[in-house]
Amino acid sequence: MTKELEYYGKKVARGLMDRRAFMGRAAALGVSAPLAGTILAGAVQAAGPVRGGTLKAGMQGGESTNSLDPATWASDVPISFGRTWGETMVEVGPTGEIEFRIAESVEASPDARTWTFRIREGVEFHNGKTVTPDDVVKTLQRHSDENSKSGALGIVKGIEDMKADGQYVVLTLDSPNADLPYLLADYHLMIQPGGGFEAPDAGIGTGPYRVAENQPGVRHVGTRFENYWDAGNRGFADTVEITVVNDATARLAALQSGQVNMINRVEPKVVNLIKRVPGVTVRNVSGRGHYVFIMHVNTPPFDNNHLRLALKLAINRQEMVDKILQGYGSVGNDFPINASYPLFPDDIPQREYDPEKAAFHYRKSGHSGSILLRTSDVAFPGAVDAAQLYQQHAKAAGIDIEVKREPGDGYWSEVWNKKPFSASYWSGRPVQDQMYSTAYLSTAEWNDTKFFRPDFDKIIIAARAELDPVKRKALYREAALMVRDEGGLILPMFNDFIDATGPKVGGWVPDGNGGMMNDKALIKCWLEA
Repeated sequence: MTKELEYYGKKVARGLMDRRAFMGRAAALGVSAPLAGTILAGAVQAAGPVRGGTLKAGMQGGESTNSLDPATWASDVPISFGRTWGETMVEVGPTGEIEFRIAESVEASPDARTWTFRIREGVEFHNGKTVTPDDVVKTLQRHSDENSKSGALGIVKGIEDMKADGQYVVLTLDSPNADLPYLLADYHLMIQPGGGFEAPDAGIGTGPYRVAENQPGVRHVGTRFENYWDAGNRGFADTVEITVVNDATARLAALQSGQVNMINRVEPKVVNLIKRVPGVTVRNVSGRGHYVFIMHVNTPPFDNNHLRLALKLAINRQEMVDKILQGYGSVGNDFPINASYPLFPDDIPQREYDPEKAAFHYRKSGHSGSILLRTSDVAFPGAVDAAQLYQQHAKAAGIDIEVKREPGDGYWSEVWNKKPFSASYWSGRPVQDQMYSTAYLSTAEWNDTKFFRPDFDKIIIAARAELDPVKRKALYREAALMVRDEGGLILPMFNDFIDATGPKVGGWVPDGNGGMMNDKALIKCWLEA
């Protein structure tokens, strides 16, 4: 049985089988998911790695306004580049398990309110300083400061006390939270010298690469850090390079011509074409990512729930999945959780396209005139087409949506989270608490629907503290219904993550936590000889 699974693991390592098929084969053989994940990781490792060369990525999701300050990261390029030079206390692995990085172990009190992390010894920052527990504490302190404008603010707000104790970091929460390690895997929480207070955008971390070149919106280069603590498992290329290529056609051309070794955000409509290109491999995996249209519920006319319901009922979700995703995804239900999550509320009725009911709520709202929806090619693959398709759907309900195509450069800094109605995306989070804490709590910096509801906050905080899974599931169901029926989220579809690699890229393991191997492709992959 194990021998057979090892054989299939080797096929995955060579790109001849995807991870979903491998895990399905493992289940058929009666092998547990954790053991299958271990066998797969071993097969990939056995197939390589090869050291040397320059590993290049052509990526959408970079802007001239990007910063090396982890608190500000909101799109693919700064996150992927950040993974090359920075590391968090823990990470979430491809099969959903916690992997230790700057922290090497953790213990929780029985009530999940006090968490003690042992900080790994001998880890060196790129400036030569050794990482201390104090650096970890100060990093968390910086992100818990509202003035930092950190995307992790909603996550760390629940930490009541944080202190260094010898080689340990002790975190005491204001209420129990069994999911805390998952929250601390958030990519904003890169450990920095002194917490990054003095120079948050210096780009000094503990990752396998040093920052060698940083041209926001253009190009980012990292060179191998000679004193990296985990060199046997990451950082195989001599140099990694990201070129910002926000245009989908140009990105594909760069891959085909060999200018880059991998690209992100392949548009579903060209997947079948790419599959016929010699040497190119499509890498797709389903997960928790979702493409959305977001309304600010505190801004007219979206402060009227009848209007919000009208807009939610005026979108044909299945047609979105069929035409925009080409089947590489599934329909959404206006809350950010799908069956990939434990405790998914599977009994909530699916919202359907209903122009007649949408027209009813639209009339009740009292609104007249067009509604401006902003979109861009960088919002998500096919976002402009999706907005125009949505415009057609809404016409049947008598709703006039005006679609405005915004430039890609500046979209994440000038449109998203600032304009009242726009297209956006979320890669999802490993657990429900992190998703809700990052984007829906009243205290969250990235509450991009401006959903400020104390009653909702209480539900999420209660769910954190509830260790009984049945009761916890009931609380998450209540939270989902509140977002679905009263919030500003229009979530028509959950997307597959679709990337592509050129010849000789080894070490690729699909990761449902996000595209580009959850932004770790440049540090985990290598160029075969």
